[in-house]
Amino acid sequence: MAKLTIGFGVLLIALGVTGFVMTGSTHPTALIPAGVGVLFCLFGALANTQDSKKRMLWMHVAVTVALLLFLGSIPADIQAFRLANGAQYPHPPAILEKAAMSLFSLIFVLFCVRSFINARVRRS
Repeated sequence: MAKLTIGFGVLLIALGVTGFVMTGSTHPTALIPAGVGVLFCLFGALANTQDSKKRMLWMHVAVTVALLLFLGSIPADIQAFRLANGAQYPHPPAILEKAAMSLFSLIFVLFCVRSFINARVRRS
């Protein structure tokens, strides 16, 4: 799971940098997914250990942050659905970037929950 967390972090970094460069943005807020991605790379690196307690701690931290990231970006998901149905917003690329970050976070949380359940079943 540590490698998945690092991969998720790299994906978020790529999303943030791509959103920043492709839109020609000068706003540093376009790099928020990249900043969060750096955190996930750090969580994954810290979880990449033989000590099961530390690995569990850092993976639970990572999934908690991803869940909060998803919950915090639900309004962007709603705006993205409205945007797809013809609504007008001042910065559509920003909405799509937040919605993509939300989707990636949800997928990561689901993978982690499945892994946690499998780990518990293997222990018993």
